[in-house]
Amino acid sequence: MDWTAGYASDVEYVTGFYREQGPTWLNTACLINGYEPLPPNQSYTYFELGFGRGLTAQLLAAANPHGRFFANDFNPSHVAGAARLSAAAGIDNLTLLEHSFEDLAQGRADLPQFDYITMHGVYTWVSAENRQHIIAFIGRYLKPGGIVYVSYNAMPGWAAALPLQRLLVECRGQFPSGSDQQIAGANLLVEALANTQAVYLAQNPTLEARIHSLRTANPNYLAHEYLHPHWQPLYHADVARDMASAKLGFAGSADLPLAYPELYLDAGRQELLAQINSPEMRETLKDYFLNASFRKDVFVRGASRIGPQRQAELFNTIGLVLMVPRASASADIQLHVGQFRGPRVCYDAVLDAIALRPHTLAELHKLPALASLDLHELGEIGVLLCASNQAEFYWTADDSAQQARQASARRLNDVLAAQVRYGDEYAALCSPLLRSGVNASVIERLFYQAVTQAGGAADPGALARHAWQTMAPIRRALHRSGAAQPSDLDSLPAMKQLAQKFVDEKLPVWRHLQIVGADPAAQA
Repeated sequence: MDWTAGYASDVEYVTGFYREQGPTWLNTACLINGYEPLPPNQSYTYFELGFGRGLTAQLLAAANPHGRFFANDFNPSHVAGAARLSAAAGIDNLTLLEHSFEDLAQGRADLPQFDYITMHGVYTWVSAENRQHIIAFIGRYLKPGGIVYVSYNAMPGWAAALPLQRLLVECRGQFPSGSDQQIAGANLLVEALANTQAVYLAQNPTLEARIHSLRTANPNYLAHEYLHPHWQPLYHADVARDMASAKLGFAGSADLPLAYPELYLDAGRQELLAQINSPEMRETLKDYFLNASFRKDVFVRGASRIGPQRQAELFNTIGLVLMVPRASASADIQLHVGQFRGPRVCYDAVLDAIALRPHTLAELHKLPALASLDLHELGEIGVLLCASNQAEFYWTADDSAQQARQASARRLNDVLAAQVRYGDEYAALCSPLLRSGVNASVIERLFYQAVTQAGGAADPGALARHAWQTMAPIRRALHRSGAAQPSDLDSLPAMKQLAQKFVDEKLPVWRHLQIVGADPAAQA
C-alpha cells in the first residue's frame, strides 16, 4: 500500500516560517474582523496539521512556553529532522507526531481538545478523501470557540494554470527518476512548448510568472507545489461548506487588509456585494474581483460577534513594533490588493513613536496627532503597516512569563543560528515580544551569534570577524542584488560594511523584539 497517497514525498519540503499560523496573529485577525479572540495569556493547546520541516511549530512553541503544542506530518524524514532540532533546543512543550489524516480523524492518537488547529499548504494538495479526514479531525478535536487556520490554492486565480499543473503531473511518468528530476524534465518540455509557439501558452500571458518560477525556484518547493495528482485549487465557498460540516464559521482572512473592503473595492463593487445574501457567495465574489489564487482563511467554532465598545477595549491591549529602520518606513504602501497613501501626519506620528520603542494602540491614541482618530482607524493604520512588513502587532504579555519566553527563545535561536554551518535553511529567529518568529538571513544569524556571545555588545568589527571566520571554511557565496557571487566571504572589509548596516538598522529592531538583549554600553 502506498503511504504517500500520490503525494510527492521523495524529496523533503523546503523549510519555512509562516507567521499567519501564530496564535497572536490569528487572534488579531479575529479582533479586526469583529470576533472575540481567545485569551492570549492563558494556557492553550495548539495543533499543526502537516508541519513540513517543523520550523513554524518550533518557533511558536519556543515563544509560547505556556502553550501545549502538537504537530503532525506523515513524512517520517520531516518528523525525524524536526525532532532532532527540538531536542537540541530543549523545546519541551512540543509533541511531534507521524500519523495519516485518517489515523488522526479516527482518534488513533492520544490527543487533547485544541484551541487552535492550523495547516499551511495542505488542504488543496491532498485527495478529497483526505480533506474529509481533516474535517473529521477538526470536528473531533477542536474546542468550542476554537480557531482554525487553513491556507490553500484558490480559484479563480489558478484557472489559467490548471493545464500547466496537469502537464507537470503527467511528466512524472516521462521522468520517473525522482521529483526533482521530474521538475527539471518538465521545464524542458515547457520550454519546448514555448519554442513551438503552443497556442495555450501564447493565449495565456499571465502564465509567464509561473513559468519563470519553474526555472528559478527551489526544485523541492516546486515538487511539493505541483507534482500531486490530487492537487485541486478550491473556491472559498467549497472550503467554507466543508468547515461548516464541522460547525465552523468563517471569521475573516489572516491577510489582514481584507477586513477593510473599502480599501480595495470601489463603490460599485461594494454595492454589488451588498446585494448578495449568502456569506460564502459574497466572499467568493471578492476572489473574482481580485482574481485570488491563494487564500488564508480563519474559521471559528462558535464565533462570537463583538460590538464596537468591546472591540475598542481589546484594541487597547495590542501594540505595534517597528520592523524596519525609521528612515525607510513610509505611508506609501503597495500591497497585492492595491496601493495606498495614508495621511502622512498620522503615519509619521505612529512611525516616530514606535521607532523609539513598541507602543500599545492605547499609548499611540494619546498622541496629539492621533487624538482625532478612533481606535478602529488607528487599527487600520496598524494593519497597513503590518501588511507592508513595516511593523507588526503584538499583544501585551503576562510579565510573569516573560523570563520563561526569553529563555526558551534564546535556546532555539542559538540552535537556529548554529545551523548556518550546515546549510541555508531555518531562516528565522524567535521573538519573545511577538510570541512568534521573524525572518533572518544567514548573515543576520551569524551576527546574532556574535552579539549574544558578546553579552549584547555590538562592535561591527567583531561581528564581521565572527561571520567571516565562520563562513570562510564552508565557502558560502555572498549574495548581492539577488545574484550569487563566485567567491566565499572573501573580503573582510565587505563583511564589515554588512556588519555596520546590521548594527545601524537591524539590531535596534531585534532589541525591541527581545531577540537580542539591551546594549550593555547603553546601560552603563
